[in-house]
Amino acid sequence: MSEEIIKRNYPQFKSEFAEVNDVKLHYIKAGPENGDLIIFLHGFPQFWYMLRDQLLEFSKDYLVVAPDMSGYNLSSKPEEIEQYQPHQIVEDIRALIEEHFNRKKCILVGHDWGGVIAYPFANLHPNLVEKLIIINAPHPNIFERLLSKNKDQQSSSQYVLFFRSQNAEGYLSASNYKNILGIIVTPEMEFTEDDKQMYINAWSQPGALTGGLNYYRAGGLKPPSQGEKINNMTEKQVELSPVMINVPTLVIWAEKDTALTTHNLEGLDEFIPALTIKRIPEGSHWIINERPDKINSLIREFL
Repeated sequence: MSEEIIKRNYPQFKSEFAEVNDVKLHYIKAGPENGDLIIFLHGFPQFWYMLRDQLLEFSKDYLVVAPDMSGYNLSSKPEEIEQYQPHQIVEDIRALIEEHFNRKKCILVGHDWGGVIAYPFANLHPNLVEKLIIINAPHPNIFERLLSKNKDQQSSSQYVLFFRSQNAEGYLSASNYKNILGIIVTPEMEFTEDDKQMYINAWSQPGALTGGLNYYRAGGLKPPSQGEKINNMTEKQVELSPVMINVPTLVIWAEKDTALTTHNLEGLDEFIPALTIKRIPEGSHWIINERPDKINSLIREFL
């Protein structure tokens, strides 16, 4: 079903696989093979399809690649939760770029968990990143501060505790994925029956929901539960080493994000010297699908 929809709506997209670090990553690519490489990284509960409008636009003059992150859709879904820790996912993306595509540079774009991975990637492999673009994703050091001290972000992050629980898969998949569709679909976006079928097909892949949720389960940072004393929580937090970003970076932030507050923009320049911030006042966490033309124009301007 998904292949039929892609062939009908996106005939220029190629579906391929890469074997890296003992995992198989599925990806969609388009554009000229000799074009500069743009890697697009999605978050939860998405897959490559979230970035379809960006792939269409930038494949005009770039080689664009959007992998299903490990655990999602058609990519491998390791059973060990440790395999979903950021450093492991960073290494998989490095191997995809350097070993599979044989490239020495890329432009890296990340949303949500894709951005959470893109930040340490650019920190560890600045030689591989020409420019970094983050869309509504927290910088690890800023987010650590907010979870330990900022009540707004602590409140907005309570869903993380549920996603880490054993009940999450059942709730999200109930009634033909009605609850998870309710998370990602907003009145501001066009969402067709084809779109709905693509998502349900992706979430229905054996182990796919668990794979995506394992990013939350593997991550060390979690908010205090309601009523938990802040100082109890901060003692458990891992003190993160500074994630410095020494490449030109664009951060696009839709301000109506209910999961990530605008406090995440405060102090970013401490970690990113060459920083550009573009705020979108009317837009949710899913701004990429609500206003794809706006996102594309901001990326174009930056590039």
